[in-house]
Amino acid sequence: MKIQPNEEYIISLLKKLLDTPSPSGYTRSIMEIVREEADNLGFPLEWNAKGGAIISLKGENTGNTIALSAHVDTLGAMVRSVTSHGTLRITSVGGFMMNSIENEYCQIHTRGGKVYTGTILSAHPSVHVYADVRTFERKESNMEVRIDEMVETKEDVLKLGIAVGDFISFDARAVITPSGYIKSRHLDDKASVAALFGLLESSRREAWMPKYDVKLLISNYEEVGHGASYIPADIREMIAIDMGAIGDDLSCKETDVSICAKDSSGPYDYDMTSRLIELAKQLELPYAVDIYPQYGSDASAALKGGSNIRAALVGPGVHASHAMERTHKQAVVNTSRLLAAYIRA
Repeated sequence: MKIQPNEEYIISLLKKLLDTPSPSGYTRSIMEIVREEADNLGFPLEWNAKGGAIISLKGENTGNTIALSAHVDTLGAMVRSVTSHGTLRITSVGGFMMNSIENEYCQIHTRGGKVYTGTILSAHPSVHVYADVRTFERKESNMEVRIDEMVETKEDVLKLGIAVGDFISFDARAVITPSGYIKSRHLDDKASVAALFGLLESSRREAWMPKYDVKLLISNYEEVGHGASYIPADIREMIAIDMGAIGDDLSCKETDVSICAKDSSGPYDYDMTSRLIELAKQLELPYAVDIYPQYGSDASAALKGGSNIRAALVGPGVHASHAMERTHKQAVVNTSRLLAAYIRA
């Protein structure tokens, strides 16, 4: 049986996910979207203690459970302090370059439920004022958020209800081009989440079942290293679905499915990786096998957490990871196709 995920469904859901702020630690709203999608498709969902989702897909046979994991949490920041002149100092959530968020629009999410907009700037933002504007180091202590409210002092900001520890999300600015490219922040890893839901939608619409029970793990702390550090005890195989990196000494393109043979946590399972490569060939999917030495995944977290599993890593190719990212529809849909083939085999 040839499985064909619904591209329109996948891309529509991806846009909805991208437009929903979800920095690590502030993911309740996007997890509600995950719950609604699972309910709409008729798949049972349960929560782990950290607020991550576990969605079950019944298989034809018991005795083996395969996990497919992707994460909805993204890079972001928190309010470190409020300055005397009414701006916000930040602390990073996740690993990114400061220059990648300079001049970016953002939202400040207060614990009282209010949302304010702002812009992330260098503390020396103007060439007409600062002689060192081009050489001024872009580091946390030199960056600040200009709030779009009439504030001139720390007291003005505090009166808005903004406080230390409030979350700051970066505007995704998602655009889908006529040529099929998807450019946005946070494709890492919302593109993979959309691909997993494409698999679920296909299973429901085309009435197919995987060979064994499957659990979809939608994690919410991957960007800070412990997203899938706990997984259910019945899982024996796990595929982390996360973006494929593109750049120097790498083969992956934005139209490819990336199959990672090794990352910073070490080599992935030989047999699982080989099987994914063979299936990509059989399906005639554009793919690339690469090594990512500065990379970790939900599978890495599960292995380091002591899980007794075999693990592999695949995902759509994404350019400029942890900055203004870009992938292509083809890579996202083909990731869904490859995973469906794997769990059907």
